[in-house]
Amino acid sequence: MARINMEQLHTFLAVVRLGGVRKAAVALNVTQPAVTARIKNLEEMLACELFDRTATGMKLTKRGELLLSHAEKFEYLSQQVEKDVVDPAGVEDHLRLGVSETVAQSWLPDLVFRLHALYPKLEIEFNVDISINLRAGLLNREIDLAILLGPVSEFSVDNIELPGIDLGWYAAADAPECRDASAYLTRPVLTYARNTRPYRELKELLFERVGPAVSLFPSTSLSACFRLVEADLGVGALPRVLAQDYVAAGRIREFDPGWVPSPLRFSASYLGEPKSHLVETAAKQAFEVAVAYQGDKNA
Repeated sequence: MARINMEQLHTFLAVVRLGGVRKAAVALNVTQPAVTARIKNLEEMLACELFDRTATGMKLTKRGELLLSHAEKFEYLSQQVEKDVVDPAGVEDHLRLGVSETVAQSWLPDLVFRLHALYPKLEIEFNVDISINLRAGLLNREIDLAILLGPVSEFSVDNIELPGIDLGWYAAADAPECRDASAYLTRPVLTYARNTRPYRELKELLFERVGPAVSLFPSTSLSACFRLVEADLGVGALPRVLAQDYVAAGRIREFDPGWVPSPLRFSASYLGEPKSHLVETAAKQAFEVAVAYQGDKNA
């Protein structure tokens, strides 16, 4: 009799937890036919059907329920071996990383460098997007680790809160001087995309302090915001860690209208089940890198 392998059990658990072959294939980063073949081979080895297949989906049979309890125990033991025994240098795996643009432009390269130092054979695929899309990708298991404006308030998600990123007000270096700096805010204000928390909070603050006539120009690209501020087409509420180089080069300058929006709060978020020592390690590394980056910038 052929022996059951962990790949088959891992696939079986993914189909059970996600409710079907398609979602399991996305989560495992394989094709649907590959998932179907693994389940079929597993059923042939055990000489029984594990799922009742209906028009509404796949439901475990009684033998499938029995296998589930054993598979979860094997999974736990496998995770413990990976954590306690396996040399990270020998881990061959794939990490799907989703990050916001603020992170991508600041400490993402440092994180990738650290992960490759820990796991030389690790293949890292990363996607830069706005937080609402990263959250959806995480919950749909299209992303393993999301570094986004968080935390993600879902029972299935574990969050590691990262250091806050301060915002500042910026205008073009050659913008006309205003005796009252708050007058700058009557100009178009360039900032984060419309369907983000920073945009919503900034809009409320501007309506309260400047009035509903204020002009907000949201953008999904922080790089574009900095370029437009530099071209004196508006002012921006933008991350200080990214603005420092522009200020040092004399391209933009900071101004103080007497208030700034609250710092951006990011989290390294990942699904708690199934547990992955690799993903948990990557999330902890993200925290350490973010702390170190902030320390370097504030030094």
